[in-house]
Amino acid sequence: MTDPSFLTWLSLGFVLGLRHALDSDHVAAVSTVMAERPSLKGSGLIGFSWGVGHTLILLLVGLIVLWFRVPVPDVLAQAAEGAVGVMLVVLGSLLGVKIWKERWHVHQHHHDGTGHVHLHSHAVLVDHGHPHWWRESVRPLCIGMAHGLAGSAALLLLVASSARNVLDGLIYIALFGCGSIAGMMLIGLVLSLPMVWSARVGRPVFLAVQGLASLGSVSLGFSIVYRILVGAQVS
Repeated sequence: MTDPSFLTWLSLGFVLGLRHALDSDHVAAVSTVMAERPSLKGSGLIGFSWGVGHTLILLLVGLIVLWFRVPVPDVLAQAAEGAVGVMLVVLGSLLGVKIWKERWHVHQHHHDGTGHVHLHSHAVLVDHGHPHWWRESVRPLCIGMAHGLAGSAALLLLVASSARNVLDGLIYIALFGCGSIAGMMLIGLVLSLPMVWSARVGRPVFLAVQGLASLGSVSLGFSIVYRILVGAQVS
């Protein structure tokens, strides 16, 4: 008979996975991806791909940690977290460059002696109607893998201290990963709503939403890198 406390422990893993998806760095990274091509259907694919990449890395590192009974080195954990910060800066910057390349400018027209001014871009944001799911999945998959490596130290410390054996530990990590996949798919759907709405309202509103996603990602990335550098100097 399965130990009830063991089932409770596994259930906790799934719930913690749901909660883990809400971390600010996860939300910021995924929002930059969705801001480039907002879609309710695509948001689920992005969240799923992120969760799969995140879970694969956790299982791989978890297998090594549980099998050899060695902790994740602090240096590696900090380096991975710093890499996530740099990645957020890069993702936000790339989105900012994309906004700039759309060449937003003001046009002035005269109709019946009256001047009209409006914001305009020559870039085309409309999807061509033939989505390539595997291309749209690669980037969030890699982002999820980076986040999985950065967040593995704390999770695997808990698993290694609580798991009865390697198999139990891997099951816990898998359920944690399933929770993070479900959580990120839900977050992706929620984040896509204002983006899809702004794209339908008009380009100026959509531009503002894209700009917020870019600025938020860059700011959070710099704060993570700064915190790590300051912590390294203090220690």
